[in-house]
Amino acid sequence: MIDKIIQEVDMLDRHLDVFQMVVDNEPIGIVKMSNELGYDHHEIRYSLRLLEEESLIDPTQQGATTTDETEPFIGNLDEQIDETRARLIAMKSGE
Repeated sequence: MIDKIIQEVDMLDRHLDVFQMVVDNEPIGIVKMSNELGYDHHEIRYSLRLLEEESLIDPTQQGATTTDETEPFIGNLDEQIDETRARLIAMKSGE
């Protein structure tokens, strides 16, 4: 059960790595992200597709770029992570 959560956290970490690369280097393509981050091309593609579905990036011929949704998402990210962390800590046995 916990293994699935760990896998999801690892995947979220990759999505956020890819997202940060777009924010810092837009427009940026799959090959450059793969070389810089060390993820396989298919992993980068999957993360980009998810980020596009969330309206956080737009694909262009020059590479991925940010959207109007990027800033609000970044502004709330730390709070969402902190809330999730607090929920996980509350689940610890004996607490």
